[in-house]
Amino acid sequence: MRHFYKKYIYMPFIDLSFRSKLFLVFVLVTIIPMMLFVYFSFELTKSKLTDQIYINMMNSTAQINKNLENKLDSYEHISASIYLDNRLATYLTSEYQDDPSYLDVYQYIGNRIDTVMAAYPDFGSVFIYSDNPSLPKDNYYIKPVTPEVKETELYKQLMQSHGNIIHLSSPQSQDNPAMFTLARLLNNNRNQYPYGILVFEISESVIYSLMEKEAGGKDIFIVNDKGLILSAADKQLLNTSLPEMLDQNFDELPSGRFDTTYKGEKAFAVYNTLTNGWKTVSIFPYDSIIQDAKSLSELIIKISLGFIVVALLLIYITASMFSKRIRMLIRMIRRLERGDFNPTNDEYLGNDEIGQLHFAFKQMTTRLKSLITEVYQKELQNKEAELDLLQAQINPHFLYNTLGTISSLALKHQDTRIQDLVLHLAKFYRISLNKGKSILTINEELKLTQSYNAIQLIRFKGQLNITYNIDEAILPYSTVKLALQPFVENAVLHAVWNQESPLNIHIKGAVEDSDIILSVIDDGMGMSRETLHTLLDDKPGRGYGISNVDRRIKLRFGENYGVTVFSRLGIGTTVQIRLPQKEM
Repeated sequence: MRHFYKKYIYMPFIDLSFRSKLFLVFVLVTIIPMMLFVYFSFELTKSKLTDQIYINMMNSTAQINKNLENKLDSYEHISASIYLDNRLATYLTSEYQDDPSYLDVYQYIGNRIDTVMAAYPDFGSVFIYSDNPSLPKDNYYIKPVTPEVKETELYKQLMQSHGNIIHLSSPQSQDNPAMFTLARLLNNNRNQYPYGILVFEISESVIYSLMEKEAGGKDIFIVNDKGLILSAADKQLLNTSLPEMLDQNFDELPSGRFDTTYKGEKAFAVYNTLTNGWKTVSIFPYDSIIQDAKSLSELIIKISLGFIVVALLLIYITASMFSKRIRMLIRMIRRLERGDFNPTNDEYLGNDEIGQLHFAFKQMTTRLKSLITEVYQKELQNKEAELDLLQAQINPHFLYNTLGTISSLALKHQDTRIQDLVLHLAKFYRISLNKGKSILTINEELKLTQSYNAIQLIRFKGQLNITYNIDEAILPYSTVKLALQPFVENAVLHAVWNQESPLNIHIKGAVEDSDIILSVIDDGMGMSRETLHTLLDDKPGRGYGISNVDRRIKLRFGENYGVTVFSRLGIGTTVQIRLPQKEM
């Protein structure tokens, strides 16, 4: 995961220009939050609009219920006045012969019904079904109860109404408009059986007008307690089942809300119940709610886009200003990289952080040029001093020639020991001087040490044994000059403690853990911890000390390399030199 982040996110971002970084960050912290803000605003607005529409729909259905209940109450009152009319009951239940006395019945009933229709213009017609065979029927105010009437839904419901008013709607047909029918059985305490059926026929549009002004983009239905539609905008739906059409049953609660599918679209429905068990159902398509939310979201997007354009312009100007000044600083650094320390007449970069950096960099360049000039002059002086010193020193060739002369005289006088000493000394100095170079191969350093050891073997004849165990694979690799010899010298000077038994020194060289390990091991008297710390101090007059060799190795090859000393008093000392496998 970390590799993926570094390769595909961190590094590509780091490689972008300063201007591109600003734009990318701007997109991340502005445009994406704005899109999320618009989305959540849309959802919140939709939720708030839904709640508000629910409240409005509940208020409108409550108002429709109130208007409808008032209207039905007035219808019930007029039906009750006719129901309680004893004179009407007498006329409808009397026996009539062929005399014209029934004309009084027609006149009374006609006047009674005309008075009702004059008082209630909503009624399309009012009439009475009578099954009195002796009473002639005019088929206008009084109609007979025929077998066809008995087969109607109206008659069947009346027979099960127990004297209550029933309501029925008939859908619109080609010949007749949609009608809303109220009917009740006529009966009173004197007559223990129904003597007629009172029927009010009202245009369904009169009922729908009570809720039409409350529609406001909604589809409103009035359904009875069985879910049959009594009134609706679409007259073809009258007397059909609304729960089946919505595939949703109403809860037992008097009011509520639910989501449904209406006309193939998602919709939001609210219902409220009248005292007689009817329900007013309002259906509002979700598209209308979303359209309002979309309009608000589009307005927010337009305003946000305007701000984004202004912000992009400001970001572009600001990024250009920063980029221009940073490019000027880069040009100054490039000139300094090429060794051009001459001051330039760059324009003023202000007094902010970049301006202060520009000023400090110019000051640093001036100071650096001054220091380089000063160092160059001192270097010239040092070179001149070294030249004077070299002229005062003995020429190495003179030293070699002198040692050669001594060797010739020793050979002439047949003194081989002096000759060997001189030859080993000459070889030692020739390698150690090495034309002023500080780096040798391990092979050359080993030869230098062997020359030194040869001199010491002659000097301490019988008291010193030196052995070698060197892996020839390490010979081509490099080391600092005088890396081994100082430790052999320390062993010879400090390790001899018994004149009767000789000092044994073992020099090893091998590859361990991809590094080269050179070891100088002696079985001398060893050192205490305090003596070892003293030996590690690089004090003047002590020659090439251990710390001197360790420091030179670290400076040349790094802190992972250097010298390690192990010593125990009375047992011996081991010096390990760790070097890299680095060729000359």
